[in-house]
Amino acid sequence: MAKQQDTKKLFENLSGAGKSIGVLTSGGDAQGMNAAVRAVVRMGIYVGAKVYFIHEGYQGMVDGGDNIEEASWESVSSMLQVGGTVIGSARCKEFRSHEGRLKAAHQLVKRGITNLCVIGGDGSLTGANLFREEWSGLLEELVQQSLIDEEAAQNNSELHIVGMVGSIDNDFCGTDMTIGTDSALHRIIEVVDAIMTTAQSHQRTFVLEVMGRHCGYLALVSALACGADWVLIPEMPPEDGWEEHMCQKLSENRADKKRLNIIIVAEGAIDCHNKPITSNHIKELVVSCLGFDTRVTILGHVQRGGTPSAFDRILASRMGVEAVLALLEASDSTPACVVSLCGNQAVRLPLMECVQMTQDVQKSMDEKNFEEAVRLRGRSFENNLNTYKLLSYHKADSELPNSSFNVAVLNVGAPAAGMNAAVRSAVRVGITEGHKMFAVNDGFEGFYKGQIKEIKWGDVAGWTGQGGSILGTKRTLPAKHLDKIAEQIRIHNINALLVIGGFEAFECLLQLYEARTSHEDFCIPMCMLPATISNNVPGTDLSIGADTSLNAIVETCDRIKQSASGTKRRVFIIETMGGYCGYLASVGGLAAGADTVYIYEEPFNIRDLQSNVEHLTEKMKTGIQRGLVLRNENSNENFTTDFICQLYSEEGKGVFDCRKNVLGHMQQGGAPSPFDRNFGTKIAAKAIQWISRKLKESYKDGKVFANTEDTACLLGMRRRTMAFQPVVQLKDETDFAHRIPKEQWWLKLHPLMKILAKYKTSYDVSDSGQLEPVTRIRPKKAD
Repeated sequence: MAKQQDTKKLFENLSGAGKSIGVLTSGGDAQGMNAAVRAVVRMGIYVGAKVYFIHEGYQGMVDGGDNIEEASWESVSSMLQVGGTVIGSARCKEFRSHEGRLKAAHQLVKRGITNLCVIGGDGSLTGANLFREEWSGLLEELVQQSLIDEEAAQNNSELHIVGMVGSIDNDFCGTDMTIGTDSALHRIIEVVDAIMTTAQSHQRTFVLEVMGRHCGYLALVSALACGADWVLIPEMPPEDGWEEHMCQKLSENRADKKRLNIIIVAEGAIDCHNKPITSNHIKELVVSCLGFDTRVTILGHVQRGGTPSAFDRILASRMGVEAVLALLEASDSTPACVVSLCGNQAVRLPLMECVQMTQDVQKSMDEKNFEEAVRLRGRSFENNLNTYKLLSYHKADSELPNSSFNVAVLNVGAPAAGMNAAVRSAVRVGITEGHKMFAVNDGFEGFYKGQIKEIKWGDVAGWTGQGGSILGTKRTLPAKHLDKIAEQIRIHNINALLVIGGFEAFECLLQLYEARTSHEDFCIPMCMLPATISNNVPGTDLSIGADTSLNAIVETCDRIKQSASGTKRRVFIIETMGGYCGYLASVGGLAAGADTVYIYEEPFNIRDLQSNVEHLTEKMKTGIQRGLVLRNENSNENFTTDFICQLYSEEGKGVFDCRKNVLGHMQQGGAPSPFDRNFGTKIAAKAIQWISRKLKESYKDGKVFANTEDTACLLGMRRRTMAFQPVVQLKDETDFAHRIPKEQWWLKLHPLMKILAKYKTSYDVSDSGQLEPVTRIRPKKAD
């Protein structure tokens, strides 16, 4: 074990003693900025540094005085769930001038602040970089003007800067998601879901204008997430004659018995001559061409408001901790960096390279080189755009390729929000590829009973926003019914299978793969998409449904914390679902600001419970007189939720009282979050394309025959990539007794929750550290 400790890069070796960190939010506000500030403050204090709030962005840095105040552990309590930025943000003209930056440098030197953590957009980060480049010159000027002495200049000779991108537009290159984007999507989708019901009642067309002056990300992803009829974004201006094309599509959809039309417009939408396309222009167009009852809704600043989503809280907390680590490791020779997310991994990128690339996007758009602009936006944007194009247009049957293959789709296991979005995407992409798509009701139980029927393009309209499983889902495994299932495959001539579900779906695919030796009917391409709130499937970091569930947990925890704050000195024990997998409890605890989390993966004993009670007793002496403890349902068979609640009540007598709350099946319900809709839509499209390829490869002598390992796969997200992995190869990675993968990436986030709750712990930072170059031209992947 000692040897393993040596190879790990542990952050206990990084000390912040004697260092001072200033944290500021600048430019437009974004939900999740407070979570980032909280993480920077607590991580900074944890490693022994002094941390200062710089209120009102750069304006506060220039003005100094009370605008720069030392932060304490308690001063960031209760800000995790608050939208906007608590320390204020302002656009500052003065900082753009040399004199303004000189004043700011003076204010920082007075307090010995030589590390800055800037949370803002590309403008704010560019300003910070310029400030760093001028730093030594500014210090010389201050010495010449006798505002500081030589010693002060010597002690503060280096300024280190780390940026975090807070912007709801997701318009910064180099990062998949910026802080605030997911929450803004939540606001948009809440509005779209509400509008859909009224639009359906009156057979109306709605034109929705969303933010994004230079970037169409919000418009594009919300169009994907609600199945909009048409979307207009700056990066993909429509060709001449688009007006006619759009009206034709709207009227075709109406003829298909669709009672409403939704058109989403980014505020910066343009046509191919760089002329703006406004929401009112679209309304006039629809009314004059089609005579449809049309309304315009401009969402405006609603998108910036409200509480941050679970995703943004986790993203911001991870980024905040990473930013402090980057500052501790920075030297005079390292360029200013920005901490960001690539796939599911925190990375550090050179700040100015990202800014340059972001500016190049605008340049490409000004030069009408839109393909280049999309490429520079990054792979996340490109994937969204390609998926939207695949799903947006229903070609006439005569235009479709005729593959003569039949593909069946079914749901297995417990319902998970986002399953329906995945089915809709699979059906439509399948039809576009020329296949006949079949829907199976009630999982493998319905399969062996013959509940299989063809499903058409229009049958899945409006499915994206529906929670649960419309096809119906059961936990029945196929092993006992192999003969009947094989018979149904023959009757309906099924050539490929797409199974969407959780751990049971994984077991089902394994059983079918193993039955190939005795039943040739199972020698067909089979693919599984992970969909379970527990996120306990091997071969993938994330599952469809887990994000929606996390949001339900976090929302409830926010309310419970509010109740506890009102009552004072109260601790809540909250039980989450997840079977033996602690993902929901652990990551939910990080997003909700829990004091302790009990999970099966991290065994605990009575001494741990005792020290947790003592920890809370200490906390009650401060100004934060409430506690939040999350317990995974199967974390320990003897230390039940009741037992822990009674223990806390007894041991905390006279200091705090205790209540328990079992969240139960509310974690499985509700409309899917934007993330789950989008994730389900994208991976289902990718899976169908894989199935098409495998069908072509395995079609010989008039029939499909696929019996190799790589024709029964699970499509999962692994760190930065989406990968098709043979299920038989995932067997060794799986603990079947407890229905969890043997190794789980999120356990690396577990210590973060402890650090932010003031526990001394070990944190492995081997993953972070190296500054990576920004990749510009990506070779086309074979897959």
